Amino acid sequence: MKVYKTVKGLQAYIKKLKAKKKRIGYVPTLGALHRGHMSLIRKSNEKCDITVCSIFVNPTQFNEVSDLDKYPRTYEADYALLKENDCDVLFFPEPRQIYPPGNDTSIDIDFKGLDTVMEGEFREGHFDGVAQVVKRLLEIVKPHELIMGQKDFQQVAIVRHMMAHFKIKTKLVVSPTIREDHGLAMSSRNERLSKKMRSQASIIYETLMWIKQNQLKYKVATLEMKALTKLSVLKFKPEYVSIIDGITLQHIKDIKKSKYVAVCTAVWAGKVRLIDNIILKE
Repeated sequence: MKVYKTVKGLQAYIKKLKAKKKRIGYVPTLGALHRGHMSLIRKSNEKCDITVCSIFVNPTQFNEVSDLDKYPRTYEADYALLKENDCDVLFFPEPRQIYPPGNDTSIDIDFKGLDTVMEGEFREGHFDGVAQVVKRLLEIVKPHELIMGQKDFQQVAIVRHMMAHFKIKTKLVVSPTIREDHGLAMSSRNERLSKKMRSQASIIYETLMWIKQNQLKYKVATLEMKALTKLSVLKFKPEYVSIIDGITLQHIKDIKKSKYVAVCTAVWAGKVRLIDNIILKE
């Protein structure tokens, strides 16, 4: 596995690969990698000739400096995991490579309400940072395919909208959420949970599945209310449970009237904030 820390070095290598007609798959990450990330690497390996993974803890998408500081940096373990899973290229840049001094990389885009609901309500400005960094990374890597996970449902919608807005030709591929044995969606944040809390957090997935099993039995408002009650136990505190249109991300009142429906949630497990979602109808 080749490692590049500069944009110039990475682009020179990718240029050589493209000259040989190699198809490039790209997996952007913040590091602290786990089996969920590796499923994206495998997906890229299946679909493309070369897989590029980046590790960059992006400062513009963290609302609190303390969250940025607390984000785990596990480069050696990440490197070993990527190599073990046949990643071809690791891009590990410093912030000045992504945001060169004097170079305005900010973007001005109307997200059509995708950024104001759910995560947007509780993490103001977060998606501006996400869209900014993904656009910048795509400009650097110029992959044929961008592989992202369904766990970050709203983020995927934001990125899809951004790519359409700027007419970025890269194909977006969404890979299913990978879960721990008890159902908890894999996340770097899970490492901050105690062993007991991690096991108890299976209640999140169980509650989402309860909604799926009962989606035609109750009205949307009742489903959401009952789910909030189910999640308000022990040291768990839900921020939202939203049944939404899968394209617009707007709240719906009747599942039967929408073709594509998802349910998304954010739950505090002690001091750790977890997000999850499942598709109800597609």
